[in-house]
Amino acid sequence: MPSFEFGVVVQCRDLARVLRQDYSRSQSQSVEDKDLIIAEPDLNYTNDRWLVPSTEGKYREALDALNRYKARLIDADPNDAQFYARADNLREWLLVVETRLGSLSQRLSASVGQIRVNTDLGGAPAGESARTLTKDVVVKTPWFEIDDVFYESRGSAWTMLLFLRAAQFDFERTLEDKNAVVSLRQIIRELEAALAPVGSPIIMNGSEYGLFPNHSLVLASYLSRAHSAVADLRELLERG
Repeated sequence: MPSFEFGVVVQCRDLARVLRQDYSRSQSQSVEDKDLIIAEPDLNYTNDRWLVPSTEGKYREALDALNRYKARLIDADPNDAQFYARADNLREWLLVVETRLGSLSQRLSASVGQIRVNTDLGGAPAGESARTLTKDVVVKTPWFEIDDVFYESRGSAWTMLLFLRAAQFDFERTLEDKNAVVSLRQIIRELEAALAPVGSPIIMNGSEYGLFPNHSLVLASYLSRAHSAVADLRELLERG
């Protein structure tokens, strides 16, 4: 459960940052919303502190600030809070979603251990890195962390699903204008499949083609397809 909740918190942090930087502002020189200035750093507060100020207290402050922002969106003052449902704003958030999905799918795939080709500087012949790079990288999730990664990914996928359903409503006109509604629905469908009930009492970690299943690889396949669909949707919104 703590890992699932951490996955939820990470997605809320990402959305709060985009709300503060993009959704609530008409341009780069616009003033930031007063409540989102509070909510975004509070959600980024450490997730394991019980002394004052506690994690729960900071998250409650963030929730109160978000509720105030929501109430100001629908009040009678036309100069109060704003939410700009534009294609460029949606693309900014989808870029963050795409990055998170890519990272989660790679971490899940590492449950069986892999030797991966280092592509960090691919396409940048003159590029440099702070450390000397090896051609091959061995990636493997420690055995006692496999279920933590699995449930963190499930928490992230569950939260993404809720946010994407909300985006389908909030950006309805934008998506229809770009003929992108079906693309968003496909991402939602992949995430719904990723959140199917787990029939096993424990998270199995069998090999790729072994006798026992590997739940991490199954989840990784759904998130990878969602990742590709998000990339396609971003490109569609950009050129549509």
